[in-house]
Amino acid sequence: MTGTPLTATAGARLPPLPVPVTPSLIVASAIATSDFERVHHDHAWVQSLGMPDIYLTIHVTNGFVARYVGDWAGPAARLRAVRLKLGTPAFPGDTLTFSGEVLRVTDGDGERRLEIDVRGRTANGEHVGAVVEVSVPVGAQP
Repeated sequence: MTGTPLTATAGARLPPLPVPVTPSLIVASAIATSDFERVHHDHAWVQSLGMPDIYLTIHVTNGFVARYVGDWAGPAARLRAVRLKLGTPAFPGDTLTFSGEVLRVTDGDGERRLEIDVRGRTANGEHVGAVVEVSVPVGAQP
């Protein structure tokens, strides 16, 4: 790791986070987010559409992006914005690996604000690209 949010500067990289994508993760998380689209649970149906298998929901991808930055930034951090764009699907058997880089740091009003570029990739390419804005109180413990 290249520091905490209180010591990070632009260009600092967050440690990678690999997430194994399993059928159970896809189906259970789709149910948990009330996303009952068949592409997240019906293997035969999704193959009839020309896709190789069921795939991860946008809600879960967004959750993993928030978890990735939140775990690094710590419990005192507050997510201010998450802007993301989906790319290639994440299928069972993939490992979705998150990486991040601090783009900008500003201090003021007793807090440090960071803008972080987050990427989530599988062997098939980029699953998600996101810019996450987070703030941390200056007196917070990392």
